Amino acid sequence: MPARSLVYVTQVAPYLDGPAGVHGVLDQSATALAELAEGRGLGFERVKDVRNLDPSVLEDARVLALFTIGETPWSESQRTAILEGVRAGRTSVLALHSATDSCHGWDEYGLLVGARFDGHPWTQSFRVEVVDPSHPAVAHLGSAVDWHDEVYTFRDLRPDARVLLRARADDLDRDVEPVSGEYPLAWCFEEGGGRVFSSALGHFPRAWETPAYLRYLDGGLAWVLEN
Repeated sequence: MPARSLVYVTQVAPYLDGPAGVHGVLDQSATALAELAEGRGLGFERVKDVRNLDPSVLEDARVLALFTIGETPWSESQRTAILEGVRAGRTSVLALHSATDSCHGWDEYGLLVGARFDGHPWTQSFRVEVVDPSHPAVAHLGSAVDWHDEVYTFRDLRPDARVLLRARADDLDRDVEPVSGEYPLAWCFEEGGGRVFSSALGHFPRAWETPAYLRYLDGGLAWVLEN
């Protein structure tokens, strides 16, 4: 595998208290990520089970992309390789959709992806508001875009997270759950010398078939590669 590579982990693992959810778009997303990686001059490797992954692959990865859920069974040596690689600026991270709902038993993981999943009370069509149109991931979207997806809520969002997209309470179904304020859906930040782009969107196949969404991910990839 080329030293400049994107390693894409799509592991479905149990939670500490029971089975994890299932995402039917993992194969579709892997095809898309492989194409985005190629467009950025990166090699590509998909990993379905990190228990078979040599830590040296993580040490060599230019980008670690995560579409994980549940207690991903990273070994201590793998965790060290990830954290040291990011903080040294060798590796950057793309955290996609349910990646924030992983590794609740790994304290530093929340800092690595920027927040902790706290539920998805809504699955509906809504208006996604662009918060920072200067960012390459969202510059093409205008001020807002209509979208259909799971709407995640989060806890422990990093105070240095640069929020890029959000949902507003007025657009969400109050009959499902009380709403107030704004709900971040994408953000980015720097962790040591590395960069992290985190997006909660992408539960349904339509996302992975939509050019604007793929351009959004490509912009996030471009941003993390700038470090």
